[in-house]
Amino acid sequence: MATKEKEKKSPASAAPESIYINREISWLAFNLRVLQEAADPAVPLLERLKFLMIYQSNLEEFYRVRIGILSHRAILTPDKADPLSGMLPDAVINEVLRVTREQQSMMESIWKAIREELRANKADVLDFKKISKVDELMSKKLFGDIRGLLEPRLIDVNENLPFLWSGETYIIAFLGRAAEQKLCILPLNRVPAYLSFEIDGCQKIVLTAQLVRHFLPLLLKKENILQSAIVEVTRNADVFLSDVEDHADDDLRHKVSTMLTKRRREMPVRVRIYGKLSDTARALLLKKLRVPEDRVFAQNVPFDLSFRSCIGGAASLRYEERRPARDIGLKKGEYFSYIEKHDLLMCFPFQSMMPFVDLIYEAADDPEVLSIKITLYRMSGSSKIAAALAYAADKGKDVLCLLELRARFDEQNNIDYSEMLEDAGCRVIYGLPEHKVHSKLCVITRQHGGNFSRITQVGTGNYNEVTGEQYTDLSLITAREEAGLDAEAAFAALANGEIPPEAHNLWIAPLTFKPRLMEMLEREIAKGEKGRVAIKANALNNVDVMEKLIECSQAGVKVELFIRGICSLRPGVPGMTDNVTVRSVVGRWLEHSRIYSFGEGEEQRLFIGSGDMLNRNLERRVEAFIEAVTPDTREQLNAVLEALRNDREKSRLMLSDGTYVREKGGEGTSSQEALYRIFSVRKVSPAEEETAEAPAQEKAAAAAVPEKPRGGIRAWFKSIFS
Repeated sequence: MATKEKEKKSPASAAPESIYINREISWLAFNLRVLQEAADPAVPLLERLKFLMIYQSNLEEFYRVRIGILSHRAILTPDKADPLSGMLPDAVINEVLRVTREQQSMMESIWKAIREELRANKADVLDFKKISKVDELMSKKLFGDIRGLLEPRLIDVNENLPFLWSGETYIIAFLGRAAEQKLCILPLNRVPAYLSFEIDGCQKIVLTAQLVRHFLPLLLKKENILQSAIVEVTRNADVFLSDVEDHADDDLRHKVSTMLTKRRREMPVRVRIYGKLSDTARALLLKKLRVPEDRVFAQNVPFDLSFRSCIGGAASLRYEERRPARDIGLKKGEYFSYIEKHDLLMCFPFQSMMPFVDLIYEAADDPEVLSIKITLYRMSGSSKIAAALAYAADKGKDVLCLLELRARFDEQNNIDYSEMLEDAGCRVIYGLPEHKVHSKLCVITRQHGGNFSRITQVGTGNYNEVTGEQYTDLSLITAREEAGLDAEAAFAALANGEIPPEAHNLWIAPLTFKPRLMEMLEREIAKGEKGRVAIKANALNNVDVMEKLIECSQAGVKVELFIRGICSLRPGVPGMTDNVTVRSVVGRWLEHSRIYSFGEGEEQRLFIGSGDMLNRNLERRVEAFIEAVTPDTREQLNAVLEALRNDREKSRLMLSDGTYVREKGGEGTSSQEALYRIFSVRKVSPAEEETAEAPAQEKAAAAAVPEKPRGGIRAWFKSIFS
């Protein structure tokens, strides 16, 4: 026995290199699963087109962030290998480029098939290489409509290119004759991505970039156009606040704004070209962009597929409607009395997020409520939760909003909200210098005479009504005093610019999450073959956690991992991970909830929270987790895990070589559909001693927030209180 214990101390030291998978390569395998959904004939046609859009969008962000980081590493620490795979930065980049090109071939085949099916369903995406005379005439008229918005810039071929902004589309044309060549750079940021018209019941979709390229001779009548292409540059987004601190004052909002400007001007990490250029023209363009040849991707798939939103057609082209259930059985004015006696678990997108909004309004109108404290990471463009918080501040409550300004690609949105919430009377603080605050945590404090009580909410996803209908997430609300005290202590520390202290009931990263996770895994190791671990998360790459999972497997513990995206641990490796299974669900909704389950039966411990098992979540972020302790909430979380176990339709099993396969017997086993059937009809009953219905003026104050007007977030927010 002692020998066994000694052997289990450092499983990674005895592990073959193949036990771990490089993070970037694992992520590309996830995006391949997204692409495979676009190719699945069982998925409705327009949903397949949506998966193709998601695949391209994912890849764009991946290059901006991960290849941006690797590019910096290749320059600064070229000899420092990835601790998991042993690959040097340049080797990882080369493998990423190879895999991307391999997937691109599949993407183009899928696009060709989708385009043909669209045409068969009377939605024709025009191909200007083989266009009918009627379509040509109609397209020419559309070109005339937008011509005034086009501003071509002509430069000598020896001049520097004007700056090409990241993610924006340009037409680049080579003009003149051999001796006197010029370049035309034509930005398309002022025109819509697509236009359309109808002929004989068939919708004709005109991609504006291709339209402009086709009719470029009408715009440049005096020029001899030699060749042209549609070009889009992807720039590095790996810019940190430390990069701009010397050029900004102590105002964090100003620093983040400066960072956003700098990010848009970073070096290119990828260039996409639609249309054929000669070798000479291509080489000249890349020289001007200062991009190596291997970072250039010539593709036949349009960069922008947003025209999907304008296509009508039969209902069979889309998923069957699945609306979030807005009624959970409680009305405004009934939440506090119910939660004081029962924990409440909600499961999105099968249930609506509006009950949480109603809870904030109820807190705003309750004379016993002293304060509302909440962490905000990503919010929707017209956030009902932000409106409810502003209403509470207007009603005299102390509303503290920790708004993380560094939520990547949502920085400007959060800057806008920080200013508006301050104007509405909320106290606004920001994340910590070295730690992003990624937790989804809210605590409402009440005073009854000399006694205080708290209602605490912990979630797995953002306070965002839009993604609340697109992502699978969980939210647990409780009146357990020990949870409320831990939450209050966390906010007190954050308000002072400090890391939250070790918590007793909640798990709060970075101090409490990882130690508690490791303790729970040790608990199961001690049980040997009777041990059980089931974890649903979005990503896994932390070496310490993976070593502990290997120990679990070696001790005979059954380990079930439901990891949507990055998973750097290979299952089924003899002597190492024999008892580990890894499944990934990619379906209609983005899997985003996190569940950590240890043991089974009465001894089972179940937690939900905001963090994955990535290095950043365990060590560099503030995350929050809460245990489900009531029979009702435990039953619901186990229902989620059971649905995942039984999914053979949208789940893929990872093999020991790191590849993923679908298991047989899939039709009708979708976990998401199963959970929709469970949660969309689930309701709770108000406590017996409910008070009378809220007065009319309170109900009116908590009514639906008006839709965002054209003036943007600021105008919309202002309209709420006008």
